[in-house]
Amino acid sequence: MNLRAKDLKSDQEVRWCPGCGDYAILNSLQNALADSGVKREDMVIVSGIGCSSRLPYYVDAFGFHGIHGRAPAIATGVKVADPDLSVWVITGDGDSLSIGGNHLIHAIRRNVDLKIVLFNNRIYGLTKGQYSPTTPLGQKTKTSPYGVVDNPFNPMQLALGAGATFAARTIDTQPKHMRAVLGAAARHKGVAFIEVLQNCVIFNDGAFSELTAKETREINTITIDHEQPMLFGKDKEMGLKVECCEVKVVEPDEATTWRLDVPTAVPAHLMASLGVGDGLPVPIGILRSQDAPIYDRTVNDQIKLLTERKGSRSLEELVYTDDAWTVGG
Repeated sequence: MNLRAKDLKSDQEVRWCPGCGDYAILNSLQNALADSGVKREDMVIVSGIGCSSRLPYYVDAFGFHGIHGRAPAIATGVKVADPDLSVWVITGDGDSLSIGGNHLIHAIRRNVDLKIVLFNNRIYGLTKGQYSPTTPLGQKTKTSPYGVVDNPFNPMQLALGAGATFAARTIDTQPKHMRAVLGAAARHKGVAFIEVLQNCVIFNDGAFSELTAKETREINTITIDHEQPMLFGKDKEMGLKVECCEVKVVEPDEATTWRLDVPTAVPAHLMASLGVGDGLPVPIGILRSQDAPIYDRTVNDQIKLLTERKGSRSLEELVYTDDAWTVGG
């Protein structure tokens, strides 16, 4: 029997603030999981700490609420133990880019077959409004009353720099687009990194208002699709041209046709760097999707090969080998 989104709703009361963007992300994820055709018993959702990390409670599938920043490490263990599982990591900009930074980049570097969904609201919401690694320079928060002086991370560039074979960005106010991106991530073989720009109505309301307001969203965002020209504006009257190490606004007939199958990540890096402050639109969509060896499969293939060659060994045999020695008194 095919699952429906409502089949993946748990019996737990959803405890997010009214109006939080997390509701839209949860709904889109439940739809994407149902669309994936994966059995409920083959789904695992792992989270760390933060408002986003409540999500496993609200999906009627296997879940694990880990400790701060460690979700990618836990999920890697789950995936290596059973590569046939569909394993999702739910995390936030504070959880994964601060204390969890190393776990995140190494899960991406290894190309573990995980789907990593990063909720980016540019603030620590659960702990009541401290600045996070993505909070913009100059913003005043409870821990930066005179303005943030740290340079913020660009999550997409970080993921691409770590070697992400699938990197995408979506936004909580576009549930249909988010569902499509999450669905593409579910089908990807290898690590999939999805940044969701998400509003925190209590501690950072309007964090992405220039990208979501009706008056400015067509100018300040560009939705990119594979093998489609990069056009934006209310009537698609403008285009983007990627040329060498530069992105510039051009007439529609000069716009670059976006491709995901180029061998280098340079175009994706360029697109990930765009921001409204530069007079260029922020890209929404899949920036990169490539095939590469998958860590969890490779590890299991290696174990199988060595077991066939050397046979199974007991733990005692492993400890008491010729390479072991006894420390005398």
